[in-house]
Amino acid sequence: MRLPLLATFAAVTALALTPAAAQRRPPSPEERIERLEKQLRQVQRSVFPKGQPADTAGFTDDPAATQVQANQLSSRLDAIEQQMAQIVRSSEENGNRLATMEAELARLRADQDRRLRAIESGSGDAGPGGSTTVDAADFDKSGAVSSGSIVADNFPPPAPRPRVEAPRSTVPALEGAEAAYDAGFRLWEAKKYDQAITSLRRMIASYPDDRRVSWANNLIGRSLLDKGQYRLAAEALLANYRGNKAGERAPDSLYYLGQASMKLGQPAQACKAYAELENVFGSKMRAALRTLLPAARAEAKC
Repeated sequence: MRLPLLATFAAVTALALTPAAAQRRPPSPEERIERLEKQLRQVQRSVFPKGQPADTAGFTDDPAATQVQANQLSSRLDAIEQQMAQIVRSSEENGNRLATMEAELARLRADQDRRLRAIESGSGDAGPGGSTTVDAADFDKSGAVSSGSIVADNFPPPAPRPRVEAPRSTVPALEGAEAAYDAGFRLWEAKKYDQAITSLRRMIASYPDDRRVSWANNLIGRSLLDKGQYRLAAEALLANYRGNKAGERAPDSLYYLGQASMKLGQPAQACKAYAELENVFGSKMRAALRTLLPAARAEAKC
């Protein structure tokens, strides 16, 4: 009797211990993955409260930008820089044309004022259209008016009237150094670079102390740059900057020195020129140069 009772007690004890042993067993990989997914969803709800992220977030293998896209961006940057250079060139050309037109308009106004004052004063100087009064030269030896039948034997010639000079205009016409520089500028504008360089050097020799000398030396450097003579252009632009740092086109020479250095394959030298331009002139440089400088520094990877 005792043996069957012991067997029964052992079986009941084994059945009671089976769930506890099952609870103590380690979780399976599927259960661990399911638990991690639940935890991840909880984290996502706190990080992305407005919605779930894309299924591929953080798992894509595509590069940030392909080589084709990088080349396209580089081409677009080059096109933008060329357009900006054309805008700056057009601005300078328009400014030069405007100065010429203003000078010509001032000259025409001064000439018109002179003619009006002459008419009002009765001096008879009405311009190239001829005299408005009869002078002594209109009488022949007989005393008659040579152009008609009126007899004037006892008609003395009119006394000459004093001429009144009109005041000269305070705005001078384009002449001297301005005219010489303008001639060189127009040759450069017409892409006649050799003739422009010759004309500008002649202007510098004739007016060595004029303010336009800084402009002329800078335009010589730009003409050499446009011709493709990059080393000569760099030397001319550097000489213009060092020779007259207070000149009106000294900042421009530094900028185009950087451009010439890039053409020579020397980006480090270009960065030095751009840094000098920013450190020395800063907010004093022209707005056009401030617009061009960031793209130039980016191209040189300063």
